Amino acid sequence: MDPLTSVSTRATSQLLRADERQIPNAAGGFGFALDDDTRVLRFLTLGTDGGTYYATARELTAQNASVVLRAARDRTAWLVEQVVAISAAGRAPRQNPAIFALAAAAALGDEAGRRGALDALPAVCRTGTHLFLFARYVEQFRGWGRGLRRAVARWYAEPDVDDVAFQAVKYRQREGWSHRDLLRLAHPAVTDPDRRALFRWIVGDEAGEDAPEIVRGYLAARAATTASAWARLVIDHRLSWEMLPDAALVEPDVWRALLANGLPPTALMRQLPRLTRLGVLAGDTRRSVAAQLADPARLRRGRVHPVSVLVALRTYASGSGAGGTWEPIREIVDALDAAFYAAFETVVPSGRRTLLAVDVSGSMKVGSVSGLPLSPREASAALALVTMSTERDVTCVGFTSADGGWAPALTELAISPRQRLDDAIAAVSRLPFGSTDCALPMEWARETGRAFDTFVVLTDNETWAGAIHPHQALVRYRERWGTDARLVVVGMTATDVSIADPADGGMLDVAGFDAAAPGLIADFSRGDLG
Repeated sequence: MDPLTSVSTRATSQLLRADERQIPNAAGGFGFALDDDTRVLRFLTLGTDGGTYYATARELTAQNASVVLRAARDRTAWLVEQVVAISAAGRAPRQNPAIFALAAAAALGDEAGRRGALDALPAVCRTGTHLFLFARYVEQFRGWGRGLRRAVARWYAEPDVDDVAFQAVKYRQREGWSHRDLLRLAHPAVTDPDRRALFRWIVGDEAGEDAPEIVRGYLAARAATTASAWARLVIDHRLSWEMLPDAALVEPDVWRALLANGLPPTALMRQLPRLTRLGVLAGDTRRSVAAQLADPARLRRGRVHPVSVLVALRTYASGSGAGGTWEPIREIVDALDAAFYAAFETVVPSGRRTLLAVDVSGSMKVGSVSGLPLSPREASAALALVTMSTERDVTCVGFTSADGGWAPALTELAISPRQRLDDAIAAVSRLPFGSTDCALPMEWARETGRAFDTFVVLTDNETWAGAIHPHQALVRYRERWGTDARLVVVGMTATDVSIADPADGGMLDVAGFDAAAPGLIADFSRGDLG
C-alpha cells in the first residue's frame, strides 16, 4: 500500500487530527476546541454535576471552572450579562451554575465588575434558597467585605416587606446558612416598622406578634393540630406547603386548600405523586390541575424548564418513587406530556428539509443532565421530538450498531410527537448501541441520495470511530448536491470540544437543553443566524 494515500485533507480518520485547531477529545478522537464564550454558555446551561461517560463530575467541573474563573477575572461584565440572561429567562435546568458564576464574578473581577455582579444579586438569586447557595459559593472566593454585606442587605431591605417575609418562612435554612446568619452579617439599616419587626423575629429577638401576616400565619400553623385548622390558615394567610408541619401534609383537605390558593407550577409537578396517593386528584380538581400543568403562559411565568417537566413526567408515569407508590392518572400524564412542549419558547418552523441524528451510544447513557435523573441519551431523544413537532419535513435517525456488533450504523427512529413522550424515550433507550460516528448522517444522506438542508446532531461530541471527520463529511455532501447544507451540533454535555468547525458559517454549536435551543436551530436553518 502506498502510504501517501493515507494523507488527505478531505477525508481524515477521526482518530487523527484533521485540522491544527483540533484537540483530543476524551474518547480518543479529535474535535474542534471550543472558545471560552461557548464553554461558559455550556456550563451555565448544562452544569457539570452529572459527569460524562469519560469524565467524572469532579473532573468535568475542574475543566469548566478554570474557564468560568478566567471570565470572572477578565470579562466580568460579560459574564454577569450571560448569567442574568440565562437565569432570568429560565433557560437552564438548574440555577447552581449561574449562581456559582455570579459568586465568582462578585469576588474575582475588578471593582466595577464586582459591583455589577453584586447589583445583579436580586435578579439571579430570587429565592431564599438561591441566596443561601450564593453565600456558600462566594465564601469559596472571598471574605465578607463591605460591598458584599451591602448587597445582601439590599436583598432584604429593598423588596416589598411581605415578599421578604414570604421568603423568610418558606426557605428557612439551606446550605449551612439561615436568614438569621445573613441578617447578622449584613446588618441592613431599615426604618419601616413592619420590616424591623420581621428582622427582629428572624434573629430571635421577638416572638413574632408584630411581624407581617404570613409570619403570624406560619406560627399559627405550627401550633395547630387539626386538618381543618391548617386548611383555614392556608386560605386565610396564603401559606405554601413548605410552611406547614409534616403532620399537615398527609391531610387531603390541606392539599385541597393549597390547590385552591394556586400551587406554583414546579411545586405542583413535584407534588403530583402525593396528590394522587391522597386521592385529591378527582373530578373538577383533576381537570383543573391538568389544565394548569399544560398552560404555556403559566409555565413561562413560573420559569419552568422543559427538563423539570420531563423529570416530573418520568417520575409520575412510573408510579413509584421515594415517597411510595401510586396509580398514575392518564389525564395527568397527558397534561405533563403537553407541558413539555409548551415549556419551550415559541418556535417558528424553518420549513427546511431536516435530518435529526440522535446519539444513543453507550457514552450518552452514562451521566445525567444537570445532575437530574435524566441521561443525555434520553434528553437528546426528547429534544429531537420538539423539532419533530414543529418541522413538517424531518427525518430522525439514531447512531446504533451494525448487525448487533460495535460497528457504527444509522437506524431510522420510529418515534413521533404523536406518541407519548415517555414511550418514545423508552423506545430509543432500548436500541442497540455501538461506536459513534458523527459523520454518518452526512455520509448516509450522500450515499443514499437523500436531500437535506440542515443536519442536526445531538451528541456529547466524543466521536472517534469514523474514517472521515463530520465537518469534512458536510463539505462532501455540499459538493454532491451543490447546496449550502448546514450542520447544527447540540452538545448534551459540558465538554470542551465540538465536531462543528467554528470557522464555517454554515455550522453552529449550541448547548443542549437550553430552553431556547429549538428556536435557535430553526432560525439558523432558515438563515436568520450566521
